Amino acid sequence: MEVESPTDCDPPPLTEAEIYTLRLDKDEESDIPSPKSKRLKMVQNTKADSVDAPVHIMKKTVPLQFSMFRLIKQMEKLKRQRKKKEESEMFRRFRAKISPGENQAAEAELRKEISKEMFSKMHIIGQFNLGFIITKLDSDLFIVDQHATDEKYNFEMLQQNTVLQGQRLIIPQKLNLTVVNETVLIDNLEIFKKNGFDFIYDEDAPILERVKLISLPTSKNWTFGQQDIEELIFMLSDAPGVMCRPSRVMIGTALNSQEMRKLVAHMGEIEQPWNCPHGRPTMRHLASLDLIDF
Repeated sequence: MEVESPTDCDPPPLTEAEIYTLRLDKDEESDIPSPKSKRLKMVQNTKADSVDAPVHIMKKTVPLQFSMFRLIKQMEKLKRQRKKKEESEMFRRFRAKISPGENQAAEAELRKEISKEMFSKMHIIGQFNLGFIITKLDSDLFIVDQHATDEKYNFEMLQQNTVLQGQRLIIPQKLNLTVVNETVLIDNLEIFKKNGFDFIYDEDAPILERVKLISLPTSKNWTFGQQDIEELIFMLSDAPGVMCRPSRVMIGTALNSQEMRKLVAHMGEIEQPWNCPHGRPTMRHLASLDLIDF
């Protein structure tokens, strides 16, 4: 019996150690997933996690009132308002500020825009700080100095229509004046005489006793006295040598609606209502309501 001997082409038999190593390599290859298996697994996870389940949603239909015609009308109205505001800003009548440096410009604007008839048409808003009257004419607001206005009215009315007669006192009356006020009175004795006051002046008498009152002015039911002398002294302190008349409406005097309306209406009865005899403004423009956004 012949036994075949291994040829040179056959590989040598494997040892036990080599067989064990091959088994390990095979097991590791079986643990590594293939690209195809990875894609399948990702598709399965995607379907399970990210796909929404159908949900029943309750819907409610609400009708919305809308009209293209009304929208166009509203847009046209806004355009007209904007154009009117721009035009009023461009051509506004009163530009001067309430400032001593712009008194002449403010007076010129008032003289141009406000006629005598307009004062009686002004609506009285109220009194401010017991010294000023707030009025409204159309869309314009004005502030009126109640004391300066009354002073100017009295000045013009007394000059035009009133003849002051002096009532002589039986006994010369002492005046309780300060040194400054006595000096102002002495420097303006002629103006006091034109207002119906008469004094005796003793240059050699002690200070505060150099001037004594000997005659008071009277005019119909108008009564003058010590208060009017002090008022004239106060006005002459601001403008020495300027002719003036005393006012009955002082700063700090509370006025009711009728009294405020009467003062404003008086401004339409005089020739120069824009400042008092000393140059203090009687009225200024405050604001135009058309230019204010509410």
